[in-house]
Amino acid sequence: MTTRAGPLAEPEAPIPSDPASLEFARIRYAVDADAGVATVTLDRPEVMNAFDFRTLRELGAAFEQASWDDRVAVVVVTGAGDRAFCTGADLNEQAAMGATSGQYWRWMGAFIEMHDRLRNIGKPTIARINGACVGGGNELQIACDFAVMADDTYIRHVGPEHGSVPAGGATQWLPLIIGERRAREMVLLCEPVPAATASEWGLVSRVVPRAELDATVAGLAAGLRNKLPEALRYTKTQLNWWRDLVWSQTVPHARDWLAVHSTADETREAVLAFGEKRPPRFAELRRLESGSGRSCAACGAIGLPAHHGYCGACGVALESAFEAIP
Repeated sequence: MTTRAGPLAEPEAPIPSDPASLEFARIRYAVDADAGVATVTLDRPEVMNAFDFRTLRELGAAFEQASWDDRVAVVVVTGAGDRAFCTGADLNEQAAMGATSGQYWRWMGAFIEMHDRLRNIGKPTIARINGACVGGGNELQIACDFAVMADDTYIRHVGPEHGSVPAGGATQWLPLIIGERRAREMVLLCEPVPAATASEWGLVSRVVPRAELDATVAGLAAGLRNKLPEALRYTKTQLNWWRDLVWSQTVPHARDWLAVHSTADETREAVLAFGEKRPPRFAELRRLESGSGRSCAACGAIGLPAHHGYCGACGVALESAFEAIP
């Protein structure tokens, strides 16, 4: 029997026996009580299951719900449709968040809380990778205990191309999982990692034909259900030690750096380029970074933000930052 749940009840309230009256807007949450499996599905196929702020909050609530529910022995995380597991942050939302660093700081707080709830869920977790797994989507799958991947898809990081850094998650966890050199190759080159390579590197647990994806996930879940729950919970705590250590030491700093950088010229240009379906102007950005391309012809002020229309020193209208580059 499958039931569906939504926003979390008050902490002091009992777990609802039939949470179907509760609703989520960005995800689906289903409990198969007979199998002991809760399935959390990112339900935004129109944007390749990218997560916005509300999605992060709903994922956190779903993971907390699953953690408390004694009917649930195993949690499966997946994406709606067959094109994407999750492609990380919704860049349409990111484009509207660049006015102040506080907007991204709050967004990153929800991202961190979601990950903390997933890692500390106290039950085995399986990522069902049914499509493209990009950026924060890869961080989501490596936060799970197991990952089963369809053989016709890929994993990728794109932060250095799209104005972000996978700090606190992939940059810290990937070296532990696939090794230092492979981690650098993955996050610096931003090239797709095919399923076969992901399996060879140990980035995922299983790679199977798409037709066998559900059966393989169900088989893993059945094997995990027939284990001692308290022993499993503490085993997870021990296995998480290295990841928890590097996460706790780096993610607060990453949150602030990424928040401040969300207003930077690089981020604005990268997000704009994504929306316009073109490559960012990398060469021009290098010139801007050197200080040679953004100044006021009227008063000589330098270091002016690329997105400003007027000089902050004398008020004269400025030409485009990129037009100013000789």
